[in-house]
Parts: sequence; structure tokens; C-alpha cells
Amino acid sequence: MELTTNAAKLLSASKLEIDKGDKDHASSNTAEVRGYQLSEKYESSTGVNAGVGIFLTLFSVILVILTFPLSLFFITKVVQQYEKAVIFRLGEIKDRKGSGPGLFTYLPCLDEMRVIDMRTVSFDVAPQEILTKDSVTVTVDAVVYYRIRDAIWSVCNVDDVQKATRLLAQTTLRNMLGTRTLAGILSEREVIAHAMQSMLDEATDPWGVVVERVEVKDVKLPLALQRSMAAEAEADREAKAKVIAAKGELDASKALREAADVITES
Repeated sequence: MELTTNAAKLLSASKLEIDKGDKDHASSNTAEVRGYQLSEKYESSTGVNAGVGIFLTLFSVILVILTFPLSLFFITKVVQQYEKAVIFRLGEIKDRKGSGPGLFTYLPCLDEMRVIDMRTVSFDVAPQEILTKDSVTVTVDAVVYYRIRDAIWSVCNVDDVQKATRLLAQTTLRNMLGTRTLAGILSEREVIAHAMQSMLDEATDPWGVVVERVEVKDVKLPLALQRSMAAEAEADREAKAKVIAAKGELDASKALREAADVITES
């Protein structure tokens, strides 16, 4: 009876340890940023591949030691304060947080390095010819400010983060302005810019990009539409001027009539 009880306790204890180990392993391999989960997407090598990787790493380290201090010039790299280095060792991510800034070491024979600029970058959205909701053709351009939040995601989740962000900004601008009227585009630039920023920020979040600001620079109208709007504004001004002149003449006639009445009474 005692043996059975002890065996049950051992089994329960081992199960708790296994569950705890699984939870620790899962937490170490899971990165959550703003609701986006990167769990087990970039797994480490196991089995034979891991053994070969360890062997090649040891061989490279020994080679570096044998050629020291000459090898010191090849295994050290420096990145600036505003940069992060993404290092792939035998095709796998070496550090999930990126290396740098400052001085760090890497193995030239096994490692491949990409340096990512973490500063805010701006680019001009190419002028887009858009047909508005009220069937008016306008040309609109904008400027976008963004920065890399996660260097690993910007390298592993998208081929060219700058090109992808530019193309996404162009299509977002076209889609958003195509649902608005000309008067809405001209009077609600700030609202359009804020909505565009939110859409871009949400779409580029899996790429490790934060869109900080979007501004609509210019709205160009066709020349014929500009002439018609200018003529309409001029006609409106002329009509207002005639109304003001007529009102002045009416007031003058009233004043003359009152003066005539005063003279007659006297």
C-alpha cells in the first residue's frame, strides 16, 4: 500500500515538473508585442542538424583562437546607437532581440549579418490620380513617417520592409480617398491622415513597423475644374457685391425720404 502511494506521489511530482518545463519552454519561445504572437515560428535546429551546427561552431572558435590576434579584426563588429544587427548563424537567428548597439563578436565563416536602422524614416507617397465618390479626378500625394520597432520581424516577416510599406501606403491612400467626395477631401485632411495612419500601423505591425505620422501634402485639381470653381467663386462675389450695393442704395433712399419729410414739416 505504501509503495503504491509513493509511486503515485512520484508520478504526480514528475508530471508537475514536466508541465512546468513545458510552460517555461513555451514562454521562452513566445514573443508577444501588441497582440501579435510569434510562437514557434522560428524554431531551433534539433537532432543531427544541431550536432553539425555545434561541431562547426567549435571548429570556427578553435580556428579563431589559433589565428589570434589577427582574427580579432574579423570577428568584431560595431553598430551605431540607432542600429540593430540581425545575425543568422547557419541560417538560424542567433539572438531574438538583435545584437548591438556597440561592439559585439560574430563568426565570419558561419554568421550572416544584416544591420537595421531603427531611426524614424520618412518617404513621399507618389502622386496618386484618384476618382472621388462624386466622380471628380484629383491627384493627391502624402508623406509617411515610420520606424522599425522589431529588427527581427522586419527581416524575417517581409522581404523588403521599405518597399512593402511604400506600396501599402499608396494603395491605402487610393482606397481611402476613393470613398470620399471632393469637398470631404479638401476639408478633412487631418481626419484622412489619422485614419490612414491607423490602417497602416495595423497592417505593418507583423513586420515590426510603427507608423508614427501621415500627412496629406497636396490635392491637385484639373485645370478645367479649377477654372469652373474660380468662375463660381467670382460669380458668388459679384452677387454679394450687388446685394450690398442695392442695400446701400435702399438705405440712402430711406435717408433722403426722411430728410424730405423733415423739410416738409418745417
